[in-house]
Amino acid sequence: MNASRPPGVSDVTRPPQPPAAKSSLSMLRHVEVPDPLRAAKRRVPRPVKRVVRRAARRYGERTADHRALPDFLIIGTKRGGTTSVWNWLVRHPNVSPMFPSLQQIKSPHYFDIHFGRGERWYRSHFPSRAALERAAQRTGIRPLTGEASPYYLFHPLAPERVQHTIPKARLIVLLRNPVDRAYSNYWERRGSDAECLPTFEAAIDAEEERLRGETERILTDPGYYSQHHDWHSYLARGRYVEQLSRWLDRFGRDQLLIMPFENLRSNANDAYREVQEFLSLPVVEPPRLTHHNKLPVPPMSVETRSRLVEYFRPYNARLTELLGTPFDWDS
Repeated sequence: MNASRPPGVSDVTRPPQPPAAKSSLSMLRHVEVPDPLRAAKRRVPRPVKRVVRRAARRYGERTADHRALPDFLIIGTKRGGTTSVWNWLVRHPNVSPMFPSLQQIKSPHYFDIHFGRGERWYRSHFPSRAALERAAQRTGIRPLTGEASPYYLFHPLAPERVQHTIPKARLIVLLRNPVDRAYSNYWERRGSDAECLPTFEAAIDAEEERLRGETERILTDPGYYSQHHDWHSYLARGRYVEQLSRWLDRFGRDQLLIMPFENLRSNANDAYREVQEFLSLPVVEPPRLTHHNKLPVPPMSVETRSRLVEYFRPYNARLTELLGTPFDWDS
């Protein structure tokens, strides 16, 4: 395992995949949502994109004193709909994208991976206060700005860091049936070559040993980055009561919107309306709400599902007790 903190999420070294395994995973890819801008960016040579990104970040850091901090964070969970809600929000007329907007950044991963880069670097990713004020003069409403990282919910230091940096931020939490979340997470990691174990069952059996001592090391060495903690926490990320307790210890319940992923699936318009109302945004009805990062996966075995339903049952019961909200996940 690479124990150093990576310079960028996309630069993290992936574990090797046997050639045969790679071939068998060739169909494991997200269902892509058509996006003309992303399609155009793919035609730009990588060296050119790197130069442009670096120049934009240097400019952002030089002007950091004049830039806003985010009004909201979408903090998780992984494979729980964060990318969908983020994309819905940045289409809202009163939500400003991150800087530069053409880069289409979802998160700089400041509160989980890159906290050591400092607040100026973090501010460099957000619009200037002057740009927000100009927009407010045009529309009568100051736009909100935010970001989305599903690792924030799970990272043990993120609540303290967020409280220190943006204590009044609104926090959006999306919770998915932990059995389905773990399974989808495994296949996503397989498809991105971040998981070398050939079966989901092998991965969850290996999880306890993979994660042994990793949370404690993160807490004692804030600059430490753990691949296993980030990539291979299939069951641990589904123990939501443990994660939410840390956030609720530092933020008022009214600062958190906690929404089941299943609500997004069953009625996206109602879910989006709830998010807008939570952020005190004017409610708009977009023409279409597309679900992002869909990932077709093979069916889970009945035996494994039954095993995990029983595993998560006591954690789900404690979550219901903590929030006073039942989650229909145990059937």
